[in-house]
Amino acid sequence: MKFIFSVVSTILLFMTSTMVAAESDWDESTQNYQGNKEITVYRAPNCQCCHKWIKHLEKHDFTVIDMLTQDMASVKDAVKLPRQMTSCHTALIDGYVIEGHVPADDIKRLLTTKPDIAGLSVPQMPVGTPGMEMGKKKDNFIVFSFDKSGKFNSHEKYQYDAFSSSYIRETSHTD
Repeated sequence: MKFIFSVVSTILLFMTSTMVAAESDWDESTQNYQGNKEITVYRAPNCQCCHKWIKHLEKHDFTVIDMLTQDMASVKDAVKLPRQMTSCHTALIDGYVIEGHVPADDIKRLLTTKPDIAGLSVPQMPVGTPGMEMGKKKDNFIVFSFDKSGKFNSHEKYQYDAFSSSYIRETSHTD
């Protein structure tokens, strides 16, 4: 009986650790980047989705400087973020602004190609984006690029494919 209990306990422990390890659709990296990965993230102290997005970045080997502030509006104003691009947290890396739940691989592509833009944004808080996972519910979403004048363009589109249970990235660069 002790043996059966031990085997069942081991199986349950393995299943639990496997489920925890694969908790996000965004854990696996598809983009290689070897440059600077120190990113400063400004967020409200009580925002849990921001904390989850930070964990997503850390899984992709970013070094996060976590800056807690009660005045996110001032942070967004200081970086001249277009109002239509706002979300819950704002990050800075290598002169670029990263707003909201932008996937780490998109940030790595940005840092590799270094386009002449001000930054990337996933406006609002679409369900299913990194840090906004809520089980099987997945919203389609767009990663926008924006320039210093406030003009923004669709940068990457992510369509959720229920058949494959994964996001499909549709590149639509207009930079």
